[in-house]
Amino acid sequence: MTDPIARHPRGILVACAVPWDDDERFLEPLFRQQVRALVADGFPQQYVFGTAGEGHAVDTPRFRAVTTAFLDEAAAAGADVMVGVIGLSTPAIVERLAIAHDLGARAFQISLPAWGRLADAEVDRFFDDVCGTFPDSRFLHYNLGRTGRMLTGADYARLVARIPNLVATKQATGSQAHAEDVLRLSPELAHHFDVDLFPAAALHGPASLLASYAPLSPRRIHDLWDAAERGDAAALARMQAGIVALSADLWSTPAPGPHMDGAYDKLLLRIGVMPGFPLRLLSPYQGFTEDDAVRCRALMEAKHPDWLPA
Repeated sequence: MTDPIARHPRGILVACAVPWDDDERFLEPLFRQQVRALVADGFPQQYVFGTAGEGHAVDTPRFRAVTTAFLDEAAAAGADVMVGVIGLSTPAIVERLAIAHDLGARAFQISLPAWGRLADAEVDRFFDDVCGTFPDSRFLHYNLGRTGRMLTGADYARLVARIPNLVATKQATGSQAHAEDVLRLSPELAHHFDVDLFPAAALHGPASLLASYAPLSPRRIHDLWDAAERGDAAALARMQAGIVALSADLWSTPAPGPHMDGAYDKLLLRIGVMPGFPLRLLSPYQGFTEDDAVRCRALMEAKHPDWLPA
C-alpha cells in the first residue's frame, strides 16, 4: 500500500535502547552492536531518545556522546535514523535539537512539553518554533498521554497545513477509533502504531509499524508487516490475538512496576536478540532485575517459543 501524497515513506520503526554500566557510563560498543544487529534483522529505520531510549533522563554530555555514536554507526551500517528530544520547554528542546543538528542529524522525534496541557494556539506555536528553526530537517511527533494532550486527526490536519517538515507520528497508545481518525484526517503523515494497535490500524489505511517487539522476534514482526501489506485481515486478526496473549503472559511475569518504557525495551533485548544487554536505567528510574529476565525467558520458552529468535 502506498500513498502518493505522503510526506514520508511507510515502514517499520524500531527504538534503540542505551546500555549503561554500573556507574551509568555509556557502553558504546554494545550500543553500536545493537544498531548493526537491527539493520541485519531488517530494521534500518531506527531512533534513539524516545522514552524507551531514556530521552527524558539523559544529561547533555550523555546526549552528545550517544548521538555521535548513533549517527556514526548508522552511516556505516546503512541505517535511516532519527534523534529524539524530550524537554519541558521550547528553548530546552531547541537547544538539544541544535546539538544533534550540528552533529549531522536531520531527522528528529519530538513530543509536547509535559509540564501543563497545551491549548491549540500553544500547540501551533510549539511546532512553528521547533520545526521552523530547522527547515532542512524532518520531524516525527511522538503522541503520548503523559504530555497531557493527545493530538487528534483534526489537530494533525491543522498542523499539516502550516508545518511542511512535519512528516510522521508515533502513536504508542490509543484506540482503534483514534487510529482511524488520524489515518483518515492526516494521510500526508506516516503514522506509526505499536504492535498491539497496528493490526487494527492497518485495516483503516496505510499504517506504519512501531515495532517494540522487534528485539524479541524479528521474524514475527516481519510476518505482521507482510500480512498488512497483503491486506490479509484474517491473518492480522490472528496475529493481534497472539500479541495480546503474549503481552498478558510476559508482562505479568516480572515483579510489578511502575516501570518506565525503557525497562521493557531493555528486557525484550535481554530475552531476545541481545542476551547480554544490561537492564539498568538512569537515576532515578528502576529497571527490571536479573531474576525478572530469567523468569521472562523461561516463560517465553515454555509458552511462546515461536516468538523467540532462532
